[in-house]
Amino acid sequence: MNSDTPLIVQGDGTILLDVSTKHFEEIRNFMLAFAELIKSPEYIHTYRITLVSLWNAASLNYKAQDIISFLKKYSSYEIPKNIVKQIESSVEKYGKIKIIKQDNTEQYLLISDDKNIIDEVYHFKPIQKYIKKYVDKNTIEIDPVYRGHIKLALINIGYPVQDLAGYKVGEEYKFNMRSNTLRDNNAFSLRDYQKNSVEAFYANGRPEGGAGVILLPCGTGKTVVGIATMHKIQAKTLIIVTGVTACRQWRDEILDKTDIPKEDIGEYNGLNKEIKPITIATYKILTYRKNKEAPFSHFDVFFKENWGLIIYDEVHLLPAPIIKLTSEIQSMRRLGLTATLVREDGLEKDVFCLIGPKKFDMPWKELEEKKYIAEAYCYDIRIPLNNEQRNDYIIARDSVKFRIASENVVKYKIVKEIIEKLKDKNILIIGQYLSQLNEMKKITGYPIITGKTPQSERDNIYKKFKTGEIKTLIVSKVANLAVDLPDANVLIQISGTFGSRQEEAQRLGRVLRPKKGENKSYFFTIITSDSKEEDFSHKRQLFLTEQGYNYELLDEVSFESLSFD
Repeated sequence: MNSDTPLIVQGDGTILLDVSTKHFEEIRNFMLAFAELIKSPEYIHTYRITLVSLWNAASLNYKAQDIISFLKKYSSYEIPKNIVKQIESSVEKYGKIKIIKQDNTEQYLLISDDKNIIDEVYHFKPIQKYIKKYVDKNTIEIDPVYRGHIKLALINIGYPVQDLAGYKVGEEYKFNMRSNTLRDNNAFSLRDYQKNSVEAFYANGRPEGGAGVILLPCGTGKTVVGIATMHKIQAKTLIIVTGVTACRQWRDEILDKTDIPKEDIGEYNGLNKEIKPITIATYKILTYRKNKEAPFSHFDVFFKENWGLIIYDEVHLLPAPIIKLTSEIQSMRRLGLTATLVREDGLEKDVFCLIGPKKFDMPWKELEEKKYIAEAYCYDIRIPLNNEQRNDYIIARDSVKFRIASENVVKYKIVKEIIEKLKDKNILIIGQYLSQLNEMKKITGYPIITGKTPQSERDNIYKKFKTGEIKTLIVSKVANLAVDLPDANVLIQISGTFGSRQEEAQRLGRVLRPKKGENKSYFFTIITSDSKEEDFSHKRQLFLTEQGYNYELLDEVSFESLSFD
């Protein structure tokens, strides 16, 4: 590629970018606005133009011609005509239909400058029950209760609605950010990317802001971004998180970074049912019901208080029932926080529609270069099955082969050798199967945390790990998310969930927080070679390799010679 024209735009919507160009950062930053990063190894990065990525660009006020002119300027070859057409039609469709609220009234209107679109929408069966009346050739009055249902129905026929109806203010709750943290004497201030992400979401209070997703890697302070957004809005807030441990970590960060008193922070989970000005609830309790036919017992949490902001932590894991419920709370400001928009269930479009478009994104590797996260070294260690397990594997049905490979007993020996090589580090051993983890505990004597570990005991063990009293800890998949162990710098993965790209990224995130001194972390995955586990490992690693991480492939012999001096 020519360094002045470092792009190749292909007919399938993929775009190749040569990273050696002198304009790399400028081009990459613009590309993130309208295309999804697919792969970012050393030399050539791959992006893909999709409907959602173009709608995200349109929501940020990019015009089709801005994108096309940019591609023409930097492309080595002529842009395929079908791609030009896709950009024009997709970007122009965003905002063709708008939802607005009539000034000084409770009238919510669906409007379009194109009377043919209004006519099409008016006769579109899935939303007819949400229409109050046909006003004129450019206007339909809708029932505001079903604002989200309408948006979801229309996006499914290719019309992403621009929602300019605004948000209710919610009950005021004023607080201040601390000038100094309680943890040390250094003045607390937001990093540049944290400030920029909050401003991108808030948009000076305009209707264009107030709903959307912020993407930041694990360990970069997404919780702090959430707290800063709360401070911007100054209203009662509902925060939804992945579990009780995450509840406590959000609470501790809020107490550390603000002057909000402890009595104003409520926990709503399996242990406590408190509603306070700042309420932190778990996805699990909100989606609880007695049986599949029963109603969700705790959904009224969304409606019983006059919330000014709802924060969805780890929004890529947002359960489908809460996505559906979110269609009914479109009048509230909604912030999604995540390290990846990858969803294994394919509901990215629903998140875009109901939580909001992507407001801010920053590449993992750029944050690593700036030392905001640790430099990560990833190793994939391939080992054979012993003869007994190999015989079991051969005769097992496919559904059992993966587990036999995952629970390869040779892994225990490799784990002990890794710990011996890195015995001065803070080590997490993580796996999928409780029998395997309990055997690991039996062999090594290290403490273990699983889903059955009482919360008080979990908190105590985590505290000992943080203080250095415990240097090595065995954890189940409960530690995939929102476990704040900033000094953990080695993670040994002995088994995982089939081909989950999410899980692989979240597990690396456990050791990415910036470290004192060398600022390095190590991520080991032990895989049974020539097995179902090896097949799935390629899928698991895809997201991280797309972000620019490389796995060094080792066998037992090359691992033995590996040194970390």
